[in-house]
Amino acid sequence: MSTTTHAAVDIIEREHAVVFQTYRRINVAIDRAEGMRIYDVDGRAYLDMLGGIAVNALGHGHPRIIEAIEHQIRRYMHVSNVFYQEPQVILAEQLVKASGYPRVFFSNSGAESTDGAMKIARRFGSATGRYDIIGFSGGFHGRTYGALSVMDKPLYKEGMGPFLPNTLVLPFNDVDALEARVDENTAAVMLEFLQGEGGIAEATQEFVDAIWRLKRQYGFLVIADEVQSGIGRTGDFFAFERYGVRPDVVTIAKAMGGGLPLGGILATDEAAALLEKGMHGTTYGGNPVACVAGSVVVDEVTSGLMHHVREVGEYLHGRLREIHDSFPTLIREVRGRGCMQGLVLNQDAAPFIPKLLEHGVIANATAGNVIRLVPPFVITHSDVDELHSALMMVFTAG
Repeated sequence: MSTTTHAAVDIIEREHAVVFQTYRRINVAIDRAEGMRIYDVDGRAYLDMLGGIAVNALGHGHPRIIEAIEHQIRRYMHVSNVFYQEPQVILAEQLVKASGYPRVFFSNSGAESTDGAMKIARRFGSATGRYDIIGFSGGFHGRTYGALSVMDKPLYKEGMGPFLPNTLVLPFNDVDALEARVDENTAAVMLEFLQGEGGIAEATQEFVDAIWRLKRQYGFLVIADEVQSGIGRTGDFFAFERYGVRPDVVTIAKAMGGGLPLGGILATDEAAALLEKGMHGTTYGGNPVACVAGSVVVDEVTSGLMHHVREVGEYLHGRLREIHDSFPTLIREVRGRGCMQGLVLNQDAAPFIPKLLEHGVIANATAGNVIRLVPPFVITHSDVDELHSALMMVFTAG
């Protein structure tokens, strides 16, 4: 399936002429999108298993989101955070009810949420002279300097330093390394319980238990990065819920905005109180148009859609296991749950992405050897079967 017709080539060449060349784009020029489908400028349809990189929780063009956005645009689009705005309050109330965290701060993205959470950690540690913030290998928290400082991604960090002082990255799921480095200087530990860019890798219960044992000993904060895995993507509202723990601070974004830029920080009263008036803020964060879209997403997710995510996620996992069993030398394992799963290959995954595209499926490769699948939560069994057929054809062809 060629995607480089005259219409597509024109758009691609014009983009190359005027836009920073920082993205490895999929070779599709998009015209429109609806539900689980993306349509290119030549009318070809693709099954969207990428979901705007885990953003489009309700698929493309969800009627409730469109209605909410249109209504809010006619009221007002932006007034800044010097005013009280009911769309922010409504969404915050929904998040408090769904999460159990009493306080919400709205940002524009996951990276902004990361930096805000790190400011909470530094403010917390300043009272006792503890400043170390620890991240883990494979983690991805954004591309700002705060986020990069607690990541180990050479591609994103090379030539960009120096990074923030008193930050370090330890091996993920390595209890010995954790115990050897955490001490009275530790202000916070930040982790994804289910890593996205890290290849759909899950924290072990032993590792999480060790973090909380050390937390009780040294009294540091735990920051959960739920930017990709949160808002119902795994079938639970947060990925950490299955571990029987409660982080102090939680960063969110992606799925929450339903396609619009919206992030946030959830925190305990004690952690939220660390940022006093004027210490943190944003011009656009909590934009009312994004917030009304977020309200629709949270309402849908908490009104039964998570049950669907769990059910269809089990079906997806089973079909991926069939693929694994059919190609045991090519595929190492199936990882993840709900609408956040991956096929771990024994070789580079990137060459299979354009081959899937030829069969009408959009996905991406991460962590070198993982085909990542983060579809909208409205995915059906029929969509999963279509994915299964495309994977079978691609892997059979080699």
